Amino acid sequence: MLVSFLGSLPLGTLNVAAMQISATNGIYPAILFACGSLLVEIIYVRVSLVAMDWVRKQEKIFRILEWITLAIVIALAISSFYAAVTPSVKENFILSSTLNRFLLGATMSALNPVQIPFWFGWSTVLFTKNVLLPRNDHYNTYIVGIGLGTFIGNCVFIYGGQFVADKLNDNQHILNWVIGGIFSVTAIIQLWKIFSKKDAVHQLEHPEEITHGLEDKIIHPKK
Repeated sequence: MLVSFLGSLPLGTLNVAAMQISATNGIYPAILFACGSLLVEIIYVRVSLVAMDWVRKQEKIFRILEWITLAIVIALAISSFYAAVTPSVKENFILSSTLNRFLLGATMSALNPVQIPFWFGWSTVLFTKNVLLPRNDHYNTYIVGIGLGTFIGNCVFIYGGQFVADKLNDNQHILNWVIGGIFSVTAIIQLWKIFSKKDAVHQLEHPEEITHGLEDKIIHPKK
């Protein structure tokens, strides 16, 4: 739960999208979006726990998903900037579409490969330290902790987005400029990772780089 919560705090495609949905459409649609993305995340984690070798070999799938994710982030940035410069448009037309928010969150999460190597790395560390054992009760408890941590982390953005929206009142275009900028930076970072070979495939091959020594501080805080 702690790893999941901390991993949900850095700005990313899904939590920023949840924040924008909260700011423009309200808390309930944003929570539906978060629950949809959360469901896919825990399914991915559960599959990776029992099929690590298979997941590691899916390089082509990860590379395709990375380019799809990049296209989605660019589209989100463009739609945010469009809403910022068009007085008659106050919402990101992608995130405020008629598509059910739960399905939207599940779809965006399914196409986002970042979470897979993240949990692949942490699961590898926990298996190595015998904190996580190959048992169904461990797997189920682990999944519940991940779900709670991710949901709490998303709530920070959801309620934060609502707070910012209340403060801005009629200056919604400012929030659209900021969020459009965040999506643009995210797209640039994603593109850099793809071309510099620091992408999801690289992280799967080097899972120890994901934790960066934080495992000792979280698993054994007295160290």
